[in-house]
Amino acid sequence: MQTTGPTLHRFSKTSTGLGWLDIVRLGLVQAAIGAIVVLTNSTLNRVMVVELGLAAVVPGLLVGLHYAVQITRPLWGHRSDAGGSRASWILIGLAILALGGVLASATTFLFPHSHLAGLAIAVVAYVLIGMGVGASGTSLLALIATRTAPERRASAATITWMMMIFGIIVTSIVTGTLLDPYSPERLVVVTAATGATAFLVAWLAIYRLEARPEITNETAAAPKPGFSDSLKNVLRDRQARLFTLFIFLSMLAYSTQDLILEPFAGLLFGMSPGESTRLSGSQHMGVFLGMALVGGGGFLFGRRLPNLTRIFIITGCFGSALALVALCFAATLAPRWPLQVNVFALGFMNGVFAVAAIGAMMTLATRGASGNAGMRMGVWGAAQAISFGIGGLLGSVALDLGRRYTGADETAFALVFGLEALLFLMSTAVAFALGRESRDIADADYPASIQPAE
Repeated sequence: MQTTGPTLHRFSKTSTGLGWLDIVRLGLVQAAIGAIVVLTNSTLNRVMVVELGLAAVVPGLLVGLHYAVQITRPLWGHRSDAGGSRASWILIGLAILALGGVLASATTFLFPHSHLAGLAIAVVAYVLIGMGVGASGTSLLALIATRTAPERRASAATITWMMMIFGIIVTSIVTGTLLDPYSPERLVVVTAATGATAFLVAWLAIYRLEARPEITNETAAAPKPGFSDSLKNVLRDRQARLFTLFIFLSMLAYSTQDLILEPFAGLLFGMSPGESTRLSGSQHMGVFLGMALVGGGGFLFGRRLPNLTRIFIITGCFGSALALVALCFAATLAPRWPLQVNVFALGFMNGVFAVAAIGAMMTLATRGASGNAGMRMGVWGAAQAISFGIGGLLGSVALDLGRRYTGADETAFALVFGLEALLFLMSTAVAFALGRESRDIADADYPASIQPAE
């Protein structure tokens, strides 16, 4: 068992943690991670299918592999707990991620000559991508959780995630312009330049941020548990287990519609590819505004409404279930249904629950054993990654089975959307149970200066 580590400081009125500018700087790190990932998950996906003529299952399995590798997030979280510098692990992870992105883009040279060689290198590349996202993302969340005041955590989560979306949007626009006309050489150069730029931005953004004291329940330096002891500590904690279940169910529901929404719009509403793409844009705009509502609500009303984070989580999950039930009706009434409004509402409710849950995650991460925030973030990040890895596959398989055995697209889509609604209702029930177990969720937006004495 390790005995070294940074001194931990108890939160007090004079220890305010990260300021708003510091939080924005960490948002730039999140944006840098998103900038690299969007190239591998979107651009390379299209290149493999369209330009290289590969079966769609190939990039689908590769993206699933990078999510599967993120089951190692608890290991990366523990490393950042024990290593003394979360910033170092963030930058190490980003370097691995950038290397994996460049290697993945380089496979476009190999596939035309040898599918086997191209696939072998692509597997290595996507393993690196998964490792990089796990190391950098887990350490970043742990850094935010341990150095942000409780009343700022929900807003901090909103800022960082909105900046990640912003980074994805900017990267898509800029790289889309630079990649035209397409060539494998241009793709590698653009991917390498994006990785280098993202790493530089992250390094500048995180420079000296760890000088801030940690905000924790501990009063002094404490021994750092080993990996197995730290993991057992998380798994023994009923609150942590319930929250892991909540993340798994809610993110499974969140991701199951990823690959079927645009086919739904095309098959039942007769939308063109451009129209269905704009429909997806409406959904993401809803997510963006839902995130903004959570951040603004936590900032403006957190002092008056101590249960605000829990309210947002439950409302967002239940509202997402209702929006999906509405899509079941849309399947039977198509094309006479306000689909765009329905999809916007789904995105809005998704944004509300997702960012509120992240804010609660940051609060719960600091309520465990000394120096255990990274491990907790790792366990919850692994649950999310597993959900995302199987969510798209679950939706696609369920749709194919439904179409095969019912012979009706309308019924098949309604069944899948109904399954998603059920998953969100189960998530709502778990959120209620978690709220009864602990007031930590309720206090996520509640200023420590006015909390009841411990």
